[in-house]
Amino acid sequence: GCVQTAYANGASSAYLANRGVRLRSAKTGVKYCHHVAEQFDVGCYFEANGHGTVIFSARAGRILEGTSFPEGEEASLAKERSLKRVLLARQLINQTVGDALSDLLAVLAILHVKGWSMSDWDEVYEDLPSRQCKLPVRDRSIVRCNASETRVEQPEALQAAIDASTAHVASGRAFVRPSGTEDVVRVYAEAESSDLADALAAEVAQHVWDH
Repeated sequence: GCVQTAYANGASSAYLANRGVRLRSAKTGVKYCHHVAEQFDVGCYFEANGHGTVIFSARAGRILEGTSFPEGEEASLAKERSLKRVLLARQLINQTVGDALSDLLAVLAILHVKGWSMSDWDEVYEDLPSRQCKLPVRDRSIVRCNASETRVEQPEALQAAIDASTAHVASGRAFVRPSGTEDVVRVYAEAESSDLADALAAEVAQHVWDH
């Protein structure tokens, strides 16, 4: 499965879901993503800022290491090669902290195996236009969100206003969350076009101000 934060672009979520990847949401921050990823036998998480890794459970490790295929069959040779690649990937990837260098090497290895260029990879899907902004507030604790920070729980009227604003926007999605470090409320919005994303972000920011 794959773990994403609220900041993951909606186009990436749709791309993964359409290919049968199980998706889970986590609160912003590597430690929160890591905890949710541990619930999968093979869990992958990446934040929009580039932090992330792939985790293999002990159970998955035992299954992979104990798997074998009949010798001599062409199909078995292909499966054996794929299995070896997964086992090598488990050794390459830093499952503890997900450092950038091991992530980069893993990506390069995957692109080589698939015969893809960087351009091929970049064209897999196109991100939806998005806009972020922040509003200074006296007390950010007034805004309380659910565990994944995708929806506001308090004030209830604020989430209702956000829902009403996104309902009429093509590919619209928006959320707000209190900053963990400063007295601001952060706003994120995405939509089918940059103009729509900008307008939605401004409208949601106004809702935060009003509530």
